[in-house]
This record gives sequence, C-alpha cells and structure tokens, in this order.
Amino acid sequence: MIIPSVLAIIIPIVVGMVLGVAGVLGLLVGGLAGGFTLAVFMANAGGAWDNAKKNIEEGAFGGKGSFAHKACIVGDTVGDPFKDTSGPSLNILIKLMSMVSIVMAGLTVAFA
Repeated sequence: MIIPSVLAIIIPIVVGMVLGVAGVLGLLVGGLAGGFTLAVFMANAGGAWDNAKKNIEEGAFGGKGSFAHKACIVGDTVGDPFKDTSGPSLNILIKLMSMVSIVMAGLTVAFA
C-alpha cells in the first residue's frame, strides 16, 4: 500500500510542474469522474453479492448446500471487500489528490 499512496501524492505534483494548472485540473476531474463511478459500482456490486447470498440461504435456488449457494459464497468473498473497503477507499484517494494539489498550488503556478 505504500507505492499507491506515494503515487497519489507524487502524481499531482509532477503533473503540476510539467503540465501546469490545466494539467492538474484535468487530473483531478479525471480522477473524480473515474473514482466516483468505480466507487459507486463497487459499493453496489458488493451489496448485491451479499444480498444474493442471503436470498439463497433463505431457500431460493436450492438453498444452502446447493451449487448456487457455493457460487454465492465465492461472490460474497469478493463482495465484502468491495463494499466495505475498496469502494470507500477511493473517496480517500480522490480527497488526497485534491489536498496535495491545493497545497502545491503555489509551486504549480510558479512552474507554469
């Protein structure tokens, strides 16, 4: 997790020094659009997989012990991290990139 964290801090600085203010704005808009879309997808997909397992455990599609239940166990194993960690962590990534861009705004304007 150290390398992605360092990238989230370094990339806005490098983009600001190389491409200027317009480059940083493009980076932030792209990060916001892509990150928000992916976070909403992950939260909804994780919740759907969790609810599908609960539905099958109540008796749908053969209930517990069926092939559908075994498949849903695998889906829920992916779904729990999706809805609990991966989706919400994208919010932190977007916020971190924005804060670094604001703090380094003076350096970006000086190099632009």
